Amino acid sequence: MNLHRHDVTVPEGWDRRGLPGWSYHSQALLDLEKEHVFRTHWQIVGHVSDMPSPGDYLAIDIVGERALVVRGQDGVVRAFHNLCRHRGSRVVADDRGHCKNALVCPFHGWVYNLDGTLRGAARPRSFPELDKVDFGLIPLDLEIWMGLIFVRFRKGPQPSVAELMRPMTDEIAHYRIGEMVLSDGFWSQKIPVNWKSVRDVDNEGYHVAMAHPALQDLYGADYFDEPYVKGVSRSFSTYSPHAGRRWSVRNYVRIATEADHLPDDLKKAWVYYGIFPNMVIAATPESAQFYQEFPLSTGETLLRGAIYRYPNENRRQRAARYLARRIDRETTSEDIQLTIWSNESMLSDAFSGFFLSDLEYGVRTHHDHLRRVLPVLRLETVPDEKEMSNLNEALLSRA
Repeated sequence: MNLHRHDVTVPEGWDRRGLPGWSYHSQALLDLEKEHVFRTHWQIVGHVSDMPSPGDYLAIDIVGERALVVRGQDGVVRAFHNLCRHRGSRVVADDRGHCKNALVCPFHGWVYNLDGTLRGAARPRSFPELDKVDFGLIPLDLEIWMGLIFVRFRKGPQPSVAELMRPMTDEIAHYRIGEMVLSDGFWSQKIPVNWKSVRDVDNEGYHVAMAHPALQDLYGADYFDEPYVKGVSRSFSTYSPHAGRRWSVRNYVRIATEADHLPDDLKKAWVYYGIFPNMVIAATPESAQFYQEFPLSTGETLLRGAIYRYPNENRRQRAARYLARRIDRETTSEDIQLTIWSNESMLSDAFSGFFLSDLEYGVRTHHDHLRRVLPVLRLETVPDEKEMSNLNEALLSRA
């Protein structure tokens, strides 16, 4: 991969418009997004180091679905719907935990083995004989890539994670993310915007110079984005030789060590790998993280993520990780305010829509990916909410 690809070609006469404003507050569209975008594309749940022992589990709720990932007695990590086959209760209530040798539904006490098979129903004589597999937990697609655990609720347009991420694999492999461990726990935050507004801000660095003083101090003019191509994108920057006007940046650059396992072009780089529709894997010399967003409603979004570190990190790496996190927290807070301001405009008759810079190619190509899945997004005027699904199907069939 070309680590300094500044020469992204913008087609002459390209459409500078983004998605139409109505798409940020349409309930019918959100229903389509849940089904055709979120349930049919891979989502990160966590990292294998988050569940090192048999009986360890992670759980996550995504757009009305519930996933449970558990490590079996045989050491294999499996994914299931977090849904008891009796009455549909959650089998586990916490986002992360451990069970000794079985999963016990808290509603009526049905017991499942760690491989998902049914061990037994409470008061079994009140039921006919139950097949242990047929009445076991319903499995989900699961793939582990670079130590990260991905699940998918429905078969969809994306290939395997390994195939999807193939253009980035050689570069990301240098970071040895699979060897990392959780540093500060999982984090989450709710914000009052449509989920696409979060991605619109995160998909371009055009705003960094104006809106992110710490990042601008760290990066200078070196930051650049690459467009989404077949579901993945990349943003890259190295430390500016003039970095240091801000305390956190000055000390980060001073303390950060040049990791021996990284090639020269990555020793002083921050790299962000976007994964359609809603995820980013970010890597720095001392750590890696993922973050993602999920719609809770047309006007509320859940942000979620986790940071991982090297298990044998030294004091300098730990200090650098703290300072990088400080810079990142400041940037996240600034981005949230930008998403709120941008999202508010979608309800105003005065706002006629986006007019994108050549530097906002990441926004445009993300929108193009959404339009391929949901061609109804090509319509500038809002369709009838009751006919949205049928219209989208008709447009898909024509395509």
